[in-house]
Amino acid sequence: MELTSAPISERQLSASKRSDILSGAMQEFLANGYAATTMDRVAAAARVSKATVYSHFQDKEGLFMALVQQLQEQKFQAIFGLPEGQSLQGPPGEVLHHLASTMLENIIEDKPFQAFMRLIIGESGRFPELARAFSHHTPRCLLALLKEYLGEPSGLGLKDPEATARIFIGSLVHYVIFQELLYAKEVVPFERDRLIKGLVDLIVNSST
Repeated sequence: MELTSAPISERQLSASKRSDILSGAMQEFLANGYAATTMDRVAAAARVSKATVYSHFQDKEGLFMALVQQLQEQKFQAIFGLPEGQSLQGPPGEVLHHLASTMLENIIEDKPFQAFMRLIIGESGRFPELARAFSHHTPRCLLALLKEYLGEPSGLGLKDPEATARIFIGSLVHYVIFQELLYAKEVVPFERDRLIKGLVDLIVNSST
């Protein structure tokens, strides 16, 4: 009896092509920077025609924005692991410690994402819209969910949950940039667990 595979739908093929293009784009942006990357290079890296790239993404900026959004969605799921629309729940000390640990571990172990952060920072002077897109999609979604939790659900009674959320996320981002991207861990190292404990204690104990 001869077995035949199920036909691939047009939608599946389109999704596969889009994924290939985004992978090729990541490769080219990291290797050449934003300015030097062309749609021709991306098409070659993705092994598709330039027309296929343009059929999925209007231009290079649109392609870059789509890549940022994809990374944001991947990081959001990796850090929070929550279905869309679900909120953080649990005791503040446990929730904040788990969130900080997961965020730092995920980003520190993800060298391509760190390289992408370097690209964003390096290109922000010439292409500020790229940095704005990254800030809009990535830290913003983290802040929104944490701000919501630090309000009534946490029971901490904080006067300004948004400011506290910014302090929390900002401290973790600073740790990644300073220790990893700027290689301070080789000059002035600081233990990850010590930072997390100090940060969580600062927020939880401030309400008592």
